[in-house]
Amino acid sequence: MTTNTILLLLLSLLLAGGLSYYHYLYKAKIRSKVLLILAFLRFFTVFGILLLLINPILSRKTFEIVKTPLAIAVDNSRSITSLKANKETLEIYKKITTNTALQEKFDIQSYAFDSGFETAENFDFKGKQTNIDVVAKSLRSINKNISFPTVLITDGNQTTGDDYVYSFDANNKVFPIVVGDTTTFFDLRIGQLNVNKYAFHKNKFPVEVFLNYSGTKNCTAKVMISLGNTVLNSQLVSFSPNKKSEIVSLNLPADKVGLSIFKVTISSNEKEKNTYNNTKNFAVEIIDQKSEIAIVSSINHPDIGALKRAIETNVQRKVTIFKPKDSNDLEKYAVVILYQPTAEFQSVFENSRKIGINTFIITGTTTDFNFLNQQQTSLSFKMSSQKEEYLAKFNSDFNLFALDDIGFEEFPPLQNTFGTITYAEDVNILLSSKIRNIETSSPLLAFSENQGRRMAFLLGENSWKWRLKSHVDTKSYLKYDVFIDKTIQYLATNTTKKSLIVTYESFYNSGDAIEISAQYFNKNYEFDEKARLNITVVNKNTKAIKTYDLLKTNTSFKANLDGLAAGQYNFVVKELNSNTIYNGYFEILDFDIENQFVNPDLNLLSQLASQTNGEVIYPDKVDSLIKMLLENEKYKAIQKAIVTKTPLIDFVLLLILIAISLASEWFIRKYNGML
Repeated sequence: MTTNTILLLLLSLLLAGGLSYYHYLYKAKIRSKVLLILAFLRFFTVFGILLLLINPILSRKTFEIVKTPLAIAVDNSRSITSLKANKETLEIYKKITTNTALQEKFDIQSYAFDSGFETAENFDFKGKQTNIDVVAKSLRSINKNISFPTVLITDGNQTTGDDYVYSFDANNKVFPIVVGDTTTFFDLRIGQLNVNKYAFHKNKFPVEVFLNYSGTKNCTAKVMISLGNTVLNSQLVSFSPNKKSEIVSLNLPADKVGLSIFKVTISSNEKEKNTYNNTKNFAVEIIDQKSEIAIVSSINHPDIGALKRAIETNVQRKVTIFKPKDSNDLEKYAVVILYQPTAEFQSVFENSRKIGINTFIITGTTTDFNFLNQQQTSLSFKMSSQKEEYLAKFNSDFNLFALDDIGFEEFPPLQNTFGTITYAEDVNILLSSKIRNIETSSPLLAFSENQGRRMAFLLGENSWKWRLKSHVDTKSYLKYDVFIDKTIQYLATNTTKKSLIVTYESFYNSGDAIEISAQYFNKNYEFDEKARLNITVVNKNTKAIKTYDLLKTNTSFKANLDGLAAGQYNFVVKELNSNTIYNGYFEILDFDIENQFVNPDLNLLSQLASQTNGEVIYPDKVDSLIKMLLENEKYKAIQKAIVTKTPLIDFVLLLILIAISLASEWFIRKYNGML
């Protein structure tokens, strides 16, 4: 307590004592017990009230022992079972976690990881992917600003995520315990396979096959690529103890429209321990032609390059950029993007209206809004010459097509001129605008349809920053590019509106997330949130039938079909209230990435241990690891002082005692006839 508080408390004591003495003892001829009790009660009441008014802060110090965390992360993926190391892994985990000395010294944290990361003490080794990078990121988040050791029980074979060697904090030691047989076996393996999902009819498409070899002698292997019973390519490759990888690059013909399943096989005369990794299937959907998109602009701007890259990530699309004066021939284009139109665009608007092409209009600080008002009726602009920056607000009720919020509200602002924008009744708004934190009534990204002709409006320039921000947040351009692709897909489609729209891929790899989404619209073409959708999946070979409910999200209904075996499937999506149905087909390719390995990746685990000043531990050396951790003086428990400060006014008991004191004084005075 401060000096002022102490002085106030002393003054309160004197004041309370003086008042009680004056009221009951000062003029009393005989100081009876009753008067003394009343004086005490008056003193307690006055002093208690003064205490509450002063409200001193009471401090209480307690001590807590904080142990150093010991993170034990266990690989829960199928590769552990494939290497026959699941029993060994459980024994190592139990030996460490049940050690009494370690329990006394450390706060043992037990985790399991495969494609994700979670707290766990039981393991089934059924994970479909291995992501060791997620262990590093999660532990950094859980144990911030703490020096702690990590025990990583794994085979080191990562199948997804970033390189884990440099993901862990270099100041915190990592001790990888290598499970699985490290003996070098003869093994040929198809590693990575690079191929596009789509190709165009009568063209050739590139295929790149990465081959890996494990062994101690020279070897010649045969690589074949086949389609059904037809061998498309066959060649010999050689390996040696010094040459353990090879890349085969070739171009295959796209002769048949539709989905084609190809098979890559590598073989030799030597006997192998694991032949599952000698074969890999891949699928290519061969399509008739590309849809062409035109970008018309009279200025140079980074937005144009970002749009072109985003649109062309879908290989079914080709973008052409030209000036307004060169835009006479628009008939071959599915969509025309008009970037910051001015009076120079007169012929472009006329031609697009004449042909009936859907348009995507992007405005900015050089747009002629008076001219734009004359060319369309969906939006009306009353703009000034002042520039303004507009942030995005996502509209979760948007229902023209299925689109998730990719973080629009975190994106940098778009620049446009300041003014008032009004819109017609048929305009659907995906993004509305905000100026700083103030919401406006104006759209930022909107869509309209009039007499079968569709238009989109993006009201601001510098959308290239959105693509860059999306990459910074997710380490990929994928989410932003999908958003642009769906926008172009909506504009490129002129078909009649359907009540049930289903989105899915033609093929999936087994182990991938298999998700099918659907939208159901009522007679007014409004998204029906009360729709009841299910999907029935039938295996074409076994005739096995499975039925799933589609669960509602913000803008669609989704079903997760994970767990289906490899094979060909027909499916029916049905809306139960109206009996509307949609029929489709997809194929799951047989590929288990966790069954590709014959050895743990000792090389990467050694690099990780070296990077963090840890040590690679073999299963028979776990006792030495335990001893090392116990003897390390760096990982001592810390005594932490916790000071709790509580204002006196928070003590309810004091208020109750004051009330009892006042009541007691009144009753004693009443009983003794002193009122």
